[in-house]
Amino acid sequence: MKQKLTDLAEIIRSKNSGPYELTLDIMFKDFASFEKACEKRIINEEVVCRLYHIPPEKIINIIEFQPAKAIKITIQRPICSGDLGETDVYGAQQHAPLLDLEFDW
Repeated sequence: MKQKLTDLAEIIRSKNSGPYELTLDIMFKDFASFEKACEKRIINEEVVCRLYHIPPEKIINIIEFQPAKAIKITIQRPICSGDLGETDVYGAQQHAPLLDLEFDW
């Protein structure tokens, strides 16, 4: 059965983690969904690379943070925050690829 991430997560957001990094946060509605998502590894290196069109070496970390029912992904920014050609100084719009994520549940 296919499941959408937006049906399980209460919050999906992105933000700068300094001028050279982006952090993507997925905060689940309940512990059962969080634990199952972690067990099934629905957020993994392959998924992040596919969604963000980046090689694995651009992923800094993927952390499962149980107290917040959250999975946190940190990646290198494609363009430094504030550089010429950069369109999202705060990194607040970079979570969009996660919104369409579907996976086997």
